This record gives sequence, structure tokens and C-alpha cells, in this order.
Amino acid sequence: MPELASYVGPFALGTFSFADTAPFPGLIVDGLVLDLSTLPAPLGAPTTRALLEDWDRSLPILRRLAARPDQGTWLPLARLRVHPPVEPRQILQAGANYRTHVIELTLVHRAADDSRTEAEARTAAHAEVDRRAAEGEPYVFTGLPSSLTGPYDDLPLPDWTEQVDWELELCAVIARPAYRVAPEEALDHIGAYTIANDITARDAVFRADLGPIGVDWRRGKNLPGFTPLGPYLVPADHIGVPDDLRVTLRLNGEVKQDESTKDMLFDVARLVSYASQTTQLLPGDLLLTGSPAGNGIHWGRLLRDGDVMESTISGLGGQRTRCVAEQHRKDTP
Repeated sequence: MPELASYVGPFALGTFSFADTAPFPGLIVDGLVLDLSTLPAPLGAPTTRALLEDWDRSLPILRRLAARPDQGTWLPLARLRVHPPVEPRQILQAGANYRTHVIELTLVHRAADDSRTEAEARTAAHAEVDRRAAEGEPYVFTGLPSSLTGPYDDLPLPDWTEQVDWELELCAVIARPAYRVAPEEALDHIGAYTIANDITARDAVFRADLGPIGVDWRRGKNLPGFTPLGPYLVPADHIGVPDDLRVTLRLNGEVKQDESTKDMLFDVARLVSYASQTTQLLPGDLLLTGSPAGNGIHWGRLLRDGDVMESTISGLGGQRTRCVAEQHRKDTP
């Protein structure tokens, strides 16, 4: 298991297994894992989602367990497979939420008959982004839990797409149910943060037969293995307000994304509040907060067989994802 970056705080949570065992929730302290499914009530739980569903009780217990690593049977993390740290009921995803990213996209997609200079177009794009941040609303759509995979699992590249792209994102994990909450209250409903890579088949998103209906995020983003998640759930109080976390993705060792969450148009509190106005957010649900500039489509370099992505967000650990060509039928689903 690769060592990429450490998590902040005295402990984190995850979901693990041995090669021949069912996944179990684990408390991680200094490279050791305590199997929480083996502990008697009220200490134990069958899943990390069960812990999140009773987070106000669970968190103090986890703190006490982490302070006594000499108690119980602790397993070496290096011997375990790391799974997605939680099984959500719902996944919500924010798009076009980083200032620099939106400006880059605006310039790339300028109309052919746009007579403005690049400087004039850039100035206008900055003004439009500022207006949207001040007066507009976030853009949030839904994903499917079936797309989740572990932080070190291979990414299958289907043979019907040639434009598989990366989108590294900070992911908020809900602990307390949220419905129609104000931005000032929204962070209180987050139990933890983790890392998500919102992989996208770009050539499956836009469909000629849909016309003005728009994009098809279901088939472009929700293939099996297209959302590497984890490695851990880092409690929100270990992170604090997530307004300056570094989001970095390297492709084959070369930095492609490297931005602070300060560049978000709508911060995490605004995103949670907005999503909760029409959707009841439940414990274990994921809210992906958007991807910064530096996607493959920007670089003109999409993912290929054998590529390796190494992805980190400060305080949350890191992912390592190897791309593997998948041989199936040639038709697009």
C-alpha cells in the first residue's frame, strides 16, 4: 500500500479487509487499525456509516479508543486492503466551482467569431465569475454509489471512450441530517472529509440527440471504478473550516492540478446549504465540492493505459490510481 501523505489529527476512520474477509470499519492510529466491528456495544459498529448515523455518541468513543492503542487487537494497516471509507446512500457533486477553472473553460470555449482580444475576454470572464459568486447559485448534480472504488484500486478504462479525464475534489461527508439548513449552520452537519476523484468520460457527456436538453452526467461519470474515494474519513473537527486545503494531482509524477480550496466560488458551507434546500442529506452521504483547474482536457492529455495518478489533499492522506485498459465491446452504452 503506497505512502502518499498523512492525515491530520490523532486518528481517522476507514473500511478495510484482508484478502479473504468481508470489509470492516476500522479506527486508524499510527499505522495500526482497530476492527470496530468486533467491539461490544456501545463501542463497536458494523460500518462507518453506522458510526456517522450516531456521530454525537460515536466521536467521543473514537477519541477514547484512539487514546488507548494498547487496548484491543490492532492490525497493521500495511496488511489490509483499503476500501471506500463509507457506503453513502446519495452522492451529490458540485460543478464549475473553482474560479480559475471556470475562467479557463470560458476562454477555451470562446465563440469563433468573438472579436475581443484574449486580455479583454479574460477580463470579462473574471467579471462574470465575480458576479456569479456574488449573485448566483452553485451547480449541483447527482452521482451513483456504484461508481465508488478504493483509493488504491485500478481504474478501468473502457475501450469505447478515448477521453477519460481526472477531477480531484474535496469531499464532505454528512453526519447529521440536513434539510433546508442555512450556510451558517451547514458545517455542523459535516462529520468528516475525504478525497474523491470524479473521473469523467468526456466524450460520453454531450449527446447530439439531446440538443438543448443538456449533458448526460450519468453515463459520463458513473461507470464502475470512476469515483476513487478515500483513503480515510478524517473528522471535520480535525480539519476545521476547509477554506485553505491544497488539492494536488500528479500524473506519472508531473503536477497537473495544484490549487487551494480558497479558489472555490462557493465554499463548503454554501454548497451544503444549497444542496439541502431541495434534498434531505443523510448520514454517510457525500458532497463532492468541485475540481480545480488542471484537468486533462485543459492539458490536451487524457488518461491512457499504464498512467498512474497520485492525488493528495492536505490533511486527508492520498490516493494512488493506476489506469488499466478494459477490453469489452466497442459500442457506447
